[in-house]
Amino acid sequence: MTVTLADVAARAQVSPATVSRVLNGNYPVAASTRERVLRAVDELDYVLNGPASALAAATSDLVGILVNDIADPFFGIMASAIQSEIGGPGGRAGGERLAVVCNTGGSPERELTYLTLLQRQRAAAVVLTGGAVEDAPHAAAVAAKLRKLAEAGTRVVLCGRPPAPDTGAIALTFDNRGGGRELTEHLIGLGHRRLGYIAGPEERTTTRHRLEGHRAALEAHGIAEDPGWTVHGRYDRRSGYEATLELLRRDPTLTAVVAANDSVALGACAALRDSGLRIPEDVSVAGFDDLPFSIDAVPSLTTVRLPLSEAGARAGRIAMGREEPPPGGIATIRGELMVRGSSGGPRG
Repeated sequence: MTVTLADVAARAQVSPATVSRVLNGNYPVAASTRERVLRAVDELDYVLNGPASALAAATSDLVGILVNDIADPFFGIMASAIQSEIGGPGGRAGGERLAVVCNTGGSPERELTYLTLLQRQRAAAVVLTGGAVEDAPHAAAVAAKLRKLAEAGTRVVLCGRPPAPDTGAIALTFDNRGGGRELTEHLIGLGHRRLGYIAGPEERTTTRHRLEGHRAALEAHGIAEDPGWTVHGRYDRRSGYEATLELLRRDPTLTAVVAANDSVALGACAALRDSGLRIPEDVSVAGFDDLPFSIDAVPSLTTVRLPLSEAGARAGRIAMGREEPPPGGIATIRGELMVRGSSGGPRG
């Protein structure tokens, strides 16, 4: 037998209109009354008609989380933290949200498709994680989607992504340039002057910003960069392995390898070992992000720690309206240099 709104009202000893107000959250209700209604909802296992509610309300109970690759710990950590902040008090009916993780696979077309689907579903909030694609037509199309979502009442938060001006989106952006510069300056301070760099995909903002920080450090210390010292690839271990072999082929005298992220750094370490080189005695290695496995690598990775979980949780709270957005709608989150065993002074 289907439980109706009237059944809930009778159990809670209130009017059906009061039940509706509690479940929709669009009208102030006394705390004691709200508690009685929610208890009745739980006891009767009443299921709110989601599609019908979405038609009546400005937004639905859906929250979209866009990630580039959920198998990548960088995105998995943020998505988990975002989802942990989505829901009502105690997961009670009428307050909870349905979080949907949308895996774009790095495809600009899929990113736009997911934004369109979330717009059609009148999502309560959308959180986009990670770097943006540097393509003018795509950026314009994404900006247009974000504006439409915001105008329809959807809260839009960018987490670890550059700001999107004039879209209504709140941006929690990582200081990738500053982290990249600090990491390379650490290696230069140890005496390194021939540093190979394994960059991520050329079309990603994260790639460009981290590489700009690296090059700024070289320039500040008067180190002329050889064009052969930089290789682009994917943000994964295999790319790091292959790129390191290519760097060694181009310049066997390199004394340090800076990787775009920690997964790439692990591949670099494997390639160096397979080439008969010791870390850090022969070649130092540094990563970025401080993913969970970084400290357990052998030797443990020198890297830049980004507070991925903290940033994701904050994005989730802002998306749910439980935390005020930062002043001006933009906050820059800085990383922390973690000096570990994979970096040391150059050989001989």
